Amino acid sequence: MSTPFAALILAAGKGTRMKSDRPKVLHEVCGVSMIRHAIDCALAAGAERVVPVIGHGAEQVRAVAEAAPGTVTCVVQEQQLGTGHAVRVCEAELGGYPHPVLILNGDVPLITPDLLTDVLAHHRKSGGGITVVTVQLDDPTGYGRMVRGKGGDLERVVEQKDASPEERAVREVNTGIYVADPQVLFPLLARVSDNNAQGEYYLTDIVGLSLADGRVVHVYRATDPDLVLGVNSRRDLAQVSAVLRRRIHNRLMDEGVTLLDPSRTDIDAGVRIGPDTVIHPGVTLQGATVIGVNCEILPGTRIVDATLGDGITVKDNCLIDGATLAGHNTVGPMAHLRPGTALAQGAKIGNFVEIKKADIGVGSKVNHLSYVGDATVGKGVNIGAGTITCNYDGVNKFQTVIGDHVFVGSDTQLVAPVTVGEGATIGAGTTVTRDVPADALAVSRTEQKNVAGWAKRRRQPQSKKEP
Repeated sequence: MSTPFAALILAAGKGTRMKSDRPKVLHEVCGVSMIRHAIDCALAAGAERVVPVIGHGAEQVRAVAEAAPGTVTCVVQEQQLGTGHAVRVCEAELGGYPHPVLILNGDVPLITPDLLTDVLAHHRKSGGGITVVTVQLDDPTGYGRMVRGKGGDLERVVEQKDASPEERAVREVNTGIYVADPQVLFPLLARVSDNNAQGEYYLTDIVGLSLADGRVVHVYRATDPDLVLGVNSRRDLAQVSAVLRRRIHNRLMDEGVTLLDPSRTDIDAGVRIGPDTVIHPGVTLQGATVIGVNCEILPGTRIVDATLGDGITVKDNCLIDGATLAGHNTVGPMAHLRPGTALAQGAKIGNFVEIKKADIGVGSKVNHLSYVGDATVGKGVNIGAGTITCNYDGVNKFQTVIGDHVFVGSDTQLVAPVTVGEGATIGAGTTVTRDVPADALAVSRTEQKNVAGWAKRRRQPQSKKEP
């Protein structure tokens, strides 16, 4: 049986090498901030509580961290005096906790719940105390080295800046992931000094202190270096994003989604897609987007925080943001569905159409070059090319209501607030400023005048006058 545990996440650093005003842990990997990757992973592994240690940009980080769906309580490290100090400031929160504490870094977004579960199981089976997670790297630059004695037993962890040339050649490195029993952890931290090249209190020093006390420090060797890749620069951010993107793509393809060219497709971690949906190259799916089964998303389209039902086709170069499509809709090409848009079953949105905060009814069509905003459109409505709902008077927004089975001719302006009754027809070129009754015809054109022979006379050359 699994043991209850708490997760402590180190997230106080500024991340100087990121060259950013934003706290490092708030930079996103596949649409999710690094701190949320760590928190969500710990919660998925079964953490009873999560304690992020925050510092730089504390209130920004707190707002993101404590929005996670679990018991998350941030602790502020007022002075950034090292990783050991960062853990120590959590003693009031976790010193009396009766179960193991899992220590993670907030800038390692590729960890998985399976890895954490395995580490915790290893700690439990090994007898508790302290467990440190290590990995073999071809290039260990920047990581603390695991120094072992002649018999292979762990002796200490040495940070790179304090390592000798021989120690720097060691390829087994500290990942920054630990499991420790609080009754062992916090007394050891009280003995850690800042006598090192950085003048900081290193969390790694608990390993040497524990060994000096005669305790065994357990080691869990991770087999996949990608799982523990940290982010210190924009290059690192791009590297871990590429790894996570491949994971997302592979999972979706295993679930029955067709990605025609995964190398040219960007899909965020929170996106869900049903089987038999086909995603073309150049598509970007972001945020909490949900796409149903048997859909097709064509090249150049970006979909953000939208919900698409089954059997939907989104043609080339569309932007769908915060919209809901019930199913069996066709959108585009070159269409823009803005937040608050809702398409009922079978509604069709054509090329160069923009819809904003509007409900489009069952089977209705907005086919060409139109803008429909702040509107309710009934079922079976046809809206002709060039139609505009004039919803804004410079100060306030107003509603347009179009009843079922209305036909709106091309180049129509509907000046809100206005209601068009069921079954009405709006003649092409009409400006509607008053409500239209059901089954009526609304026309506001000036009377057409034909001048016989005018064009023919215009084409004939003028006779030259005599001098």
